[in-house]
Amino acid sequence: MKLFNWADKLLVDLGVGETTSAYVNLLINIIILVIIAYILDYIFKKVLIIILAIVAAKTKSTFDDFLIANKTAKYIAHLIPLLFIYKTVPVILTDFTKWESFFEKGIKIYIILLSLWIIRSVFNALKDYLKEKPRFSDKPIDSYIQVIMILLWMFGVFSFISILFNIEKVTFLTAFGSISAIIILIFRDTILGFVASISVSVNDMVRIGDWITMEKFGADGDVIEINLATVKVRNFDNTTTTIPTYSLISDSFKNWRGMLNSDGRRIKRHILIKSSTVRFIKDEELDYFKSIQHISSYIEHRQADINKFNENNNIDKSVIVNGRNLTNLGLFRKCINQYIVSHPGINKDMMIMVRHLQPTEMGIPLEIYCFSKDKVWENYEHIMADIFDHVIASVQYFDLEINEISTFGKNN
Repeated sequence: MKLFNWADKLLVDLGVGETTSAYVNLLINIIILVIIAYILDYIFKKVLIIILAIVAAKTKSTFDDFLIANKTAKYIAHLIPLLFIYKTVPVILTDFTKWESFFEKGIKIYIILLSLWIIRSVFNALKDYLKEKPRFSDKPIDSYIQVIMILLWMFGVFSFISILFNIEKVTFLTAFGSISAIIILIFRDTILGFVASISVSVNDMVRIGDWITMEKFGADGDVIEINLATVKVRNFDNTTTTIPTYSLISDSFKNWRGMLNSDGRRIKRHILIKSSTVRFIKDEELDYFKSIQHISSYIEHRQADINKFNENNNIDKSVIVNGRNLTNLGLFRKCINQYIVSHPGINKDMMIMVRHLQPTEMGIPLEIYCFSKDKVWENYEHIMADIFDHVIASVQYFDLEINEISTFGKNN
C-alpha cells in the first residue's frame, strides 16, 4: 500500500491525475485484450488456411495454391483480431483520452500496413500464376506489379503522415506538389526504370527467355527476369549480369529472338587464301579435277562454254592467259558451294553463297554464307565446324594454300 501511495503522489506531482488502481485495472484489461486477440488470430489463421487448402484441393486452377504459398490467408487472419482491438481500445481507454488517440493512430497505421501486405501477397501469387501460362511467361509481369505496389505504397505513406499529424489529404497533396522536384530527383532511377519498362513492354523489345547481347555490360545470354529497375541476364558461362532497364532504350543491344524464330541460323565465316597460289587450270589437269564429283558436271559444261567462246573469238591459246580460263580458286569455290548445298544441316530454302571479299595484304578472303537448320548453339557449332573441316582439308587438292596467320570472320 505504501508503494501505491508513493506512486499516487508521484503521478499527482507529474500532473497525470489518475490513481494507481486505474492504471493497474488498465494494465489487466490490456493483457486480457492481447490474450483474446492472440486466440482470435490463432483460430482464424488456422480456419482460413484450412478452408483455402480445401478449396485449392478441389479446384483445377493453381492460383489458390500460390495464395497459400505466399501466406495470403495468414495476413488476412491478422486483420480480424486487429479490427477487434480497434473497436475495443476506445472502451478500455475511456478514462485515458490522451492514450486513446495514440493507440488509435497506431492501429490505423498497422491496418493500412497489413492491407498492403495482403495486396502484395495476392499480386505475388498472381505473378507466379501468370508466369506458368505460356501466354504470359515472356512478359515483364514483375515490372507491372512493382509499379502498382509503388503507387499503393505512396498512398500508404500519405495515409501514415496524414494520420500521425492529423493533416487533411488535400493539404498534404498540395504540399507534396511543391516538393515534387526533390522527390523526382530522389526517385530518378525508379522513374526512368518505370518509363523504360513501359517502353520495353509496349515495343516488345525484350521478353523473358530472349537471348540478348550487350557488350557494354558484358551480357551475353538469356533474359531471366525483367523488373522495374533491372533486367537480369544469365550468361552462357552461368554468371548473371544485371542491366539497368533504362539502358535498354538508351543504349544499343542485340536481341537474337528474330534468328531463333527464323528458319535458320546464319553461318558467315571466311578463310584467307594466299593470292600467290591462285592460277589457271591447264587442259591436262581437267581429267584430275573431273574426278571430284561435286564439280565434274560443272567442269564439262563450263569448259564447253569457254572453248566455244575462245574459238568464236579466235583466241590464241598458246599463252594460257589469253581468253577465258578455269582457275583453281574458281573450281574450289564451286566445289565448296556444291558441298554446302548437299550438306544435310543446311537450309536449302535460304541463301547459300560462297564468295570473294575484298583482297587484303593477308590474302583473298573466301567467305561462306549460308544458314544452318538447327539453331541450338551446340548443334550450330558442330555443323559449322563440320563444313570448315572439309573446306580446310580440301584446299590442298586445288593446289591452294591458306594463310596460316589469318583470322576467321565473325559468326551471326
